[in-house]
Amino acid sequence: MGIYVPAEELREEIRTGKKLTVLAALWDPRPGRAYMRFKSHHIPTAQFCDPASTLAGMPGSEEGRNPLPTQEQVQKAVNQWGIERDRPVVIYDDGRGFFSARAWWILMWAGITDIRILNGGFPYWWDQGLETVAGPGPITVHSETPVEIGQLPTMEIDQVKQYKGMLIDARGSRRFSGKKEHLDLKAGHIPGAVNIPGQSCFDEHRRILPVDDILENLAKSGITQHTDPSQAVVYSGSGNHSAMLLAAMHHAGLPILTHFIGGWSQWSADHANDIEI
Repeated sequence: MGIYVPAEELREEIRTGKKLTVLAALWDPRPGRAYMRFKSHHIPTAQFCDPASTLAGMPGSEEGRNPLPTQEQVQKAVNQWGIERDRPVVIYDDGRGFFSARAWWILMWAGITDIRILNGGFPYWWDQGLETVAGPGPITVHSETPVEIGQLPTMEIDQVKQYKGMLIDARGSRRFSGKKEHLDLKAGHIPGAVNIPGQSCFDEHRRILPVDDILENLAKSGITQHTDPSQAVVYSGSGNHSAMLLAAMHHAGLPILTHFIGGWSQWSADHANDIEI
């Protein structure tokens, strides 16, 4: 079973009272705006997930824009959300797809494994006329579920510098080619990387493509179900679009490849690192 769940299926699970933890991973550069939007309308039973405080550590030039969170950060969030091992988690975002994917990857990395992502995010749910509610979300019973970070393969920047295997850049083609860069200090990509945009696994409505289409597209770049996770490393700007690609790969039955989460934001901040355009 893939990890992207249809809106109609989630609606039925909520309607019938299935025990779920639903998270709304919403972000806005203006402080407090994402939570205000959540309170105005969200999927029934959903809880607010702030990507900046729960899915990333402190940004910096040495670590990148969205470095890995600490175990303490993830543990606090998991307890507040009331996540239990026997209760599936479903995550949605504003439709861009990468915040829900990052939440999926971070929780998997922390050892929470029963996680799905709402296909199409909140915009698709809204467009289908499905029920929404207002308010701060449900009152939950804090859980004691322990987390243990490091359950998915990652790579640090010093390892990337010595790495000889396949390096995949999951940003859009214009950022990869250096024609556009509005987030990081330099344009271009890590030398030797190939470009497989995370968005290439989704349609124009940010809904996941059929599995056969995903596998066919990835096979063109040499990624198959037999690819060794240690022989291919995925990165993006700071771990968001790369999480999107990793989630799509896993949905299609591929192994979860190694993640260089510091990505281009960390690589380009060091003037000693070579770049390609």
